[in-house]
Amino acid sequence: MAENIEGLLLTSANALGVRLMPAQTNAFQQYLTLLLSWNQKMNLTAITEPRQVCIKHFVDSLTVLDAIELGQFAKVLDVGSGAGFPGIPLKIAREDIQLTIIDSQQKRLNFLQAVLDKIHLSAELLHGRAEDLGREKKMRVKFDLVTARAVAPLNILCEYCMPFVKKNGCFVAMKGPNADEELAAAKNAIDVLGCELADVKKTMLMDGSSRTLLCFRRVKGFSMEYPRPSAKIAKKPL
Repeated sequence: MAENIEGLLLTSANALGVRLMPAQTNAFQQYLTLLLSWNQKMNLTAITEPRQVCIKHFVDSLTVLDAIELGQFAKVLDVGSGAGFPGIPLKIAREDIQLTIIDSQQKRLNFLQAVLDKIHLSAELLHGRAEDLGREKKMRVKFDLVTARAVAPLNILCEYCMPFVKKNGCFVAMKGPNADEELAAAKNAIDVLGCELADVKKTMLMDGSSRTLLCFRRVKGFSMEYPRPSAKIAKKPL
């Protein structure tokens, strides 16, 4: 059993205005245990000290709830979720949301399904790439909130994520202290993809590390040309 992090999590979440019940902090504890166990067999996270996992993964994920107002039963998409961040923590804190997770590696989705089964929550797990799924009718401009964490530079990330955002919906890009530089380089991509910058939320985690959440809102439509194939996105970013 991993070190108990429920007290630290409760205090940290409260500081963000996120209220967790005992059943929710217990779910995070079980998530931690599974993460550290599976991490011995596959590369899920380089962070393995329980308190650091709590702060740098769980609490970091919950900053999204401090940055935007998420409506009840909102449709949420986590792109390139990896070990489940921020999607699974958001689902634990807000069981009402309709969560979909995209990842390109099936083995990571297998881990996420094991977590969901253990903590008795459900989400749609999709194996694929955002640039392919973003062209599908059932996915395109369908989500109230799209999130991504440590996936790609912002100008590239916008093309992966913004096609999923519905009219007046939000895309939240979770970035570090150099977000302003990325934002400046992504102005064309943001405009071409029909969005605008709605807010910039800067947060300091308990370990002293800084986070910047860039919140974009869809304000208009965009060309069916996007998202382009990954090779074109990489070769000629917007």
